[in-house]
Amino acid sequence: MTVLTKKISNHNLYSLIWHASFLAFARSFIDVDTVIPAMLVDAGGKSVQIGIMTAIMLGGSSFTQLIFAPFISNYSHKKKFLLLGINSRILSLLALSIILFYYMQLDSRYAIWLIFIVITVFSLGGAFANISYTDILGKSINMKSRKPFFSIRQVITGTILFISALLAKKVLTITGYPINYSYMFFVGFASLFVASLGFWSLKEVIPSKLTVKNPKHFLELIRVELKENGRLGYFLGFINTQGISIGLLPFIILYAKENFHTQSADTGFFLLFKVIGSVATGLLLFALMGKYKYRYLLYSNVFLAVIIPIVVIFSSTLYPFRFLFFIGGIVFAIYGITMNGVLLEVSGNENRALYTGISGAGNILPAIFPLAGGWIIKQFGFQPFFIIYIVIVLLSLFFIHKLNCKK
Repeated sequence: MTVLTKKISNHNLYSLIWHASFLAFARSFIDVDTVIPAMLVDAGGKSVQIGIMTAIMLGGSSFTQLIFAPFISNYSHKKKFLLLGINSRILSLLALSIILFYYMQLDSRYAIWLIFIVITVFSLGGAFANISYTDILGKSINMKSRKPFFSIRQVITGTILFISALLAKKVLTITGYPINYSYMFFVGFASLFVASLGFWSLKEVIPSKLTVKNPKHFLELIRVELKENGRLGYFLGFINTQGISIGLLPFIILYAKENFHTQSADTGFFLLFKVIGSVATGLLLFALMGKYKYRYLLYSNVFLAVIIPIVVIFSSTLYPFRFLFFIGGIVFAIYGITMNGVLLEVSGNENRALYTGISGAGNILPAIFPLAGGWIIKQFGFQPFFIIYIVIVLLSLFFIHKLNCKK
């Protein structure tokens, strides 16, 4: 076995920063909360289609990690799976760009479902790659370099994400639908392709293998882990309840389109405000590193996640929506930081890929809720949907209390 030397660790550190930087640039052009749902609504999608898309891209893609993890865990080196996942996402973005460029020449009934198929491949590719990425990240750079990596990544990606959001806002208004979205996804494709070069450059030297014989054996491993690690069960409960909060913004996009007839320029502002909220939160938490507790962050996140639908229900104009997307960016950032932090804390090198897969079980409700939400909106309207959402998010308070989150 090749030893993880300081030279190899530094090489991998630079490779991962390269990937994170160009991924940050791509994110604004393929944003799953604003750009993609707005594109789908403009293509003729309604509440049911938005629900399906949100389920696929957010909860559903994470849930499939539960399926992929047993297979990937059996292999000691996982770089090939990482590359397979990222390349499928790159090709999906190129396909989306081409479909939208020729959209007016296609039968809209079939084109919208073709878009769904490509988005599904894009999402599953991300879920497949994430298992390998989490495993490789934990073992390919020295432990002493891990915290500096997170700090550097936060600053660099925050800056790039803000710049890319400004550019994406301009691209959205260069021309009308669907060509503007074709341009958006092409820029996303090119950026993600350049980002993938960082993964190609990675040197995976430490093997990590956990034998999973069959699905029954995998379920037994989950049962054992839940029994031996009391925090794991509460962690899954937390993801299942507060996790639905990151799937709310696509429905806010639909609400704004149906009630205030928003245009591409409005979508650009929503994207910009969401990015500002997310980046500002990340940089603030970076500045306060070690001076806050996850528990208080998560309690605050529940409050913010509940505020969004309440304001929407009582809004008579579009004016408050930009600030709601700012809050949505904060919710997204806090949830991502705390979830990943706790996952790394409760897992180890040997079982990290397994735990990433197990965490997919925490996305059962986030995967089902958008599907049910789309149907509820179609049958009963937005208000019952928002009320059910608020009740589920408030349930996360119990799991946060029991999880006993640390700094």
